Amino acid sequence: MSWSCPLCNAPLERHNNSYLCPQRHQFDLAKEGYLNLLPVQFKRSRDPGDSVEMMQARRAFLDAGHYQPLRDAISGLLIQVNAANVLDIGCGEGYYTHVFAENAEHTWGLDVSKVAVRYGAKRYPQVDFCVASSQRLPFSDACMDAVVRIYAPCNPQELERVVKQGGVVITATPGPRHLMELKGLIYDEIRLHEANSEALPGFRLSETQQLAYPMKLKGSEAVALLQMTPFAWRAKPEVWEKLAGLETFDCQTDFLIQVWQRED
Repeated sequence: MSWSCPLCNAPLERHNNSYLCPQRHQFDLAKEGYLNLLPVQFKRSRDPGDSVEMMQARRAFLDAGHYQPLRDAISGLLIQVNAANVLDIGCGEGYYTHVFAENAEHTWGLDVSKVAVRYGAKRYPQVDFCVASSQRLPFSDACMDAVVRIYAPCNPQELERVVKQGGVVITATPGPRHLMELKGLIYDEIRLHEANSEALPGFRLSETQQLAYPMKLKGSEAVALLQMTPFAWRAKPEVWEKLAGLETFDCQTDFLIQVWQRED
C-alpha cells in the first residue's frame, strides 16, 4: 500500500525526505514526521480545521479521560475484526488513533487541521499522520481493513474505494441525549439530536451500539468541552463565565457506534 498523490492519484514513492509521483508532484515530510497532502487549491480557508485554541481544549479534555469509554469501545471493535491497516479520519491530535495503533500493523491519521496533525505527529510517532481532505483520501484503492470516523464527515465514494472487500467502516455520532446539560445553557429550547439516518453505498450495517454514561467535570473541563463542540459559536460570554466558575458540572454522554461492512 502506498500514499497516492492528491493532485493526480498516482502512487507516491519516497525519496529521502520527500514523496514524489510519476508526474513529479512533490510532498515533503515535515520535521515532525507528517505529510501535508492538502494542496492550496483544495483548501476552503487559509487554515482549515481546528485552531490552536480548539486543539488545546480538545487535548486537555480528552487527556482527562472523559471519552476513554468511547475509545475503548471502538478499539475493541477493531480487535474483533482483526484490522491490520487502520485509517482514522478526522484524527485531530491522535488521542484515539495511537490506541488503535497498539493492535494494528499500520495506522494512519488524517485531518484537515495542520496544527492538530503537527501535535499528533510529535506525540505519537507510531502513527503515520497526514494533513489531507476527507473528500479526496490520499491512499491507493482497497488498501484499508478498517476506517474509523468519530464525528468526521467523509466522501462515501472514497470510503468505498479505499476499504478492502470484507473490511469495515466504524462511525461514532451523537446519540439523542448527548451533552444535553451543556446545550441547556446555550439554547432556550433543547432539541434532541436527530437519529442517524446515514447510509454508505457499498456497505451494509452489521452492528450498532449505544454508549451512554454520566460525566462529572471540573469547571475548567466543562469550558474545554464547550470549546471543542459546535455549540461554542452560539455560547454567550456569560455561559463561558458560568462554566469557568463552577466546581463541578454534571453532563451526560450519548454515543451511537455503528459498524459498516464492505460488501463484495
